[in-house]
Amino acid sequence: MRKTELKGYFGEFVATILLWCKGYRILKHRYELRGGEIDIIAKRGNKISFIEVKTRKSEEKCQIAITPQQLYRIRNASQFFLKNHPKYLNCDFSYDVILVADWSFPQHIENVSV
Repeated sequence: MRKTELKGYFGEFVATILLWCKGYRILKHRYELRGGEIDIIAKRGNKISFIEVKTRKSEEKCQIAITPQQLYRIRNASQFFLKNHPKYLNCDFSYDVILVADWSFPQHIENVSV
């Protein structure tokens, strides 16, 4: 396994712990589809969050790594998820990002514009 893959797994692990502490229940981890992946799908109350995790050396590099194309793919994958899990269709939903930077507390940004 490459170093960057390990760092990505670590970032997703940190993000999962943060979400648990905030009262979220993890529904799916690394939800893969042809043409895209959602790092974490989580639920808290009546809200489903589709979450992209970025792990970099600094928060600035995390923010730069979030591209409109990635957010578009997440949105498309989320529609596929909801279509295949109709019990969640009446839930509110959001597209979130969690930034995991070296030597910083992870930052959860909710309701990112897609």
